Amino acid sequence: MVSYILSVRKKSKLTRRRLMSDWQIYLLLLPALTYLFIFHYLPMYGIQIAFRDYKAVFGITGSEWVGLAHYRTFFSSFYWKRLISNTFILNFYGLLWGFPIPIILSLLLNRVEFSGLKKFTQTVIYIPNFVSTVVIAGMVYSFLSPSSGIINSLIAALGGKPIYFMVKSEWFRTVFIASGIWQGAGWGAIIYLAALTGIDPEIYEAATIDGATILQKIHHIDIPSIVPIAMMLLILNCGSMLSSNTQKVLLLQTGGNIPTSDIIGVYIYNTGLGGARYSYTAAIGLLLNVVNFALLITVNTISKRAGEVSII
Repeated sequence: MVSYILSVRKKSKLTRRRLMSDWQIYLLLLPALTYLFIFHYLPMYGIQIAFRDYKAVFGITGSEWVGLAHYRTFFSSFYWKRLISNTFILNFYGLLWGFPIPIILSLLLNRVEFSGLKKFTQTVIYIPNFVSTVVIAGMVYSFLSPSSGIINSLIAALGGKPIYFMVKSEWFRTVFIASGIWQGAGWGAIIYLAALTGIDPEIYEAATIDGATILQKIHHIDIPSIVPIAMMLLILNCGSMLSSNTQKVLLLQTGGNIPTSDIIGVYIYNTGLGGARYSYTAAIGLLLNVVNFALLITVNTISKRAGEVSII
């Protein structure tokens, strides 16, 4: 027992000594930790309104406790299946088509030998990321206009009839995902380009001496180097399968495409802010976060067992 106490004291002294010797590093971490505590941990106190009938005049703790009543209300409604399916399908297709594009862009840019052309191309594909969602939505409406839009003008030039993209529910997901890829693919390629830039040039030289073609270099050198990063990003993306860009959906939603554009985020916005049902929408939001967290842990576990790549 005495030896155990002495070992604990020795470890505590060693820890204190290390803290004192590296106090500058911990001082630099203090603002970030303070921010996380104030804006991410303290607000978790308000999660309990998901289980209360929140009234602003009574406050959080003064409002009536209703338990799981809000969840029963949501799952007894006729629209909950459509909301969840629309949200999941939109995110699944977005991940299916949008995830590989930054990887392909990075592999192609990494093979551009002229630095001037490479920088110009990078700048062009990065720019859409800095355009606001409102402007992107306006551009989508302009491009897809049945009377003066570029897309319909091209369709008419090829002998086709104009398509009313924004009022047809079957076109909403295509428009939403395609515009999202155009806006974010270039920016998403940055992290892969950083990994490709870190590859030792001698590896490429050895492959060239061995007679490897460009495709063989991409297959045996480039792709293996970005697989761990790609898997980590895939895991993180799978953790947001029930979360969408609500602002963009609201801007692109019309009366005609509601059957496919009616997602959970829009429902929470309209019901929570429009109908002032804060507790009800807080309960739905908490449910989504729990499901997203479960998906994240599940995919992370599968990835860790299959390829030894994980975020935790």
